[in-house]
Amino acid sequence: MPYAAPELRLRQQTTLAPRMQQSVQLLQLSALEFSVAIQHALNTNPFLEEDEGSANEMTERSTALDSHSSPTTGSDAESAVAELPNHYEQPAAVQEPGSYSGDYPARRTSPSDGAPQDLSQWVAAQPSLPSRMREALCAHSLSDRDRLLAEYIIDALDDDGYLRTPLDSLAGHGDFDPEPLPQEWAMALSLTQHLLTPGLAARDLSECLELQLRAAQPGDTDDTYRLCLTIVREHLELLARNDWNAMLRKIGCSAAQLRQACEYIRALDPKPGRRYDQEAPVYVVPDVFVRKYHGQWQVLPNRDAMPRARLDRVYADLFRHARYDDRGPLAQELQEARWLVRNVEQRYTTIQRVAEAIVQRQQRFFEYGEVALRPLLLREIADVLEVHESTISRATANKYMVTPRGLYEFRHFFSRELATASGGSCSAAAVQALIREWITEEDPRTPLSDVALTERLAADGIVVARRTVSKYRAQLKLPAAELRRRY
Repeated sequence: MPYAAPELRLRQQTTLAPRMQQSVQLLQLSALEFSVAIQHALNTNPFLEEDEGSANEMTERSTALDSHSSPTTGSDAESAVAELPNHYEQPAAVQEPGSYSGDYPARRTSPSDGAPQDLSQWVAAQPSLPSRMREALCAHSLSDRDRLLAEYIIDALDDDGYLRTPLDSLAGHGDFDPEPLPQEWAMALSLTQHLLTPGLAARDLSECLELQLRAAQPGDTDDTYRLCLTIVREHLELLARNDWNAMLRKIGCSAAQLRQACEYIRALDPKPGRRYDQEAPVYVVPDVFVRKYHGQWQVLPNRDAMPRARLDRVYADLFRHARYDDRGPLAQELQEARWLVRNVEQRYTTIQRVAEAIVQRQQRFFEYGEVALRPLLLREIADVLEVHESTISRATANKYMVTPRGLYEFRHFFSRELATASGGSCSAAAVQALIREWITEEDPRTPLSDVALTERLAADGIVVARRTVSKYRAQLKLPAAELRRRY
């Protein structure tokens, strides 16, 4: 076998230093995630302590500012946050470490029994949909077999409360002896559908709505009820398209009767399982506040979302003068503490500069709203601040500002450019705001089609394709014109 020479390949790879890796990681965290990360560092690194002087310094500067009537300068801007309404202020995200236990900070403990405090233990957990249904099932006197059949159905429900799995596929081979008959599954399904909210355990939308109709009107004597049953059983597709003429032609009722029945059906719940959702609420802590002060828009840091760490000089001096045979682990801890302090300050500075650059370029938004949002790209802010575009991307991800117009993510202010007939430009977000405004104000009997919206934009000098208008309308979660029509 001939000798094969080894093949050499050159590959270029960029590796970030540990300090740079930490800087990148801290910058891309949200305010809540950042607070958790700093708290973890305070609890695990003996050379770190919380910088309590920052908040006191801000308070003193705020008091000094109140005694002067001059406009806020860049250095005094953060003190003006004290004048913001209290409901914008968030509780401090990082607690002070407390007394030290050996080389490491001790956890804050309860004054009664000394156990670590966990505020989440006071939050009552809401029972899930399956738990509620099993609890309701206990009120029925059933055999073990019938109860198990019902539990199989309960466990198969999706988040909307629907049973998407065929009944004969719920149980595996050998789970029951003998195998359940179709009649047994049907009885268990009927029982499950009557445990809680009407509409649960339905196999499709038609059955879900029919269960709700029957729960509200058990008899067949009412004309509107019978008309509603006919629509949900046979004409749901026509109702979804708002095809009134086809429904009138096929059902043979008056327009007034059809309108009353359709309004009744639209008031029903198509996803009854969603009312039992267990999703935890999402809390957003703003990084900065934007307010108008003496005619100028100012960016003020949220001091309660600014946990700071500083080097513990006592521990650092003791370590410097101590004599240990092996100083490696502690030396690494000290180095990491120094990196963290610098990177925390760098994170605050970067977020503040990015927020100020955004506000400076979007001042018309703060004056007039969404329709005045100008085109803006990450690259533009990166060029102004002389940093890499990836840095701006991390500094705007999961960062929020409180403005007089509401709470906005930094990313909200970035939108691509669209050309206008006059040779100027506008942002895609501004076009979306116009579409939403026009649809909100339209006559529901003659809703604006995508073609009509395109023509209106063209009349205002904004030239976009109809498919672009359709895409923006879909992004706004607004249905098409035929689905918005009301007779």
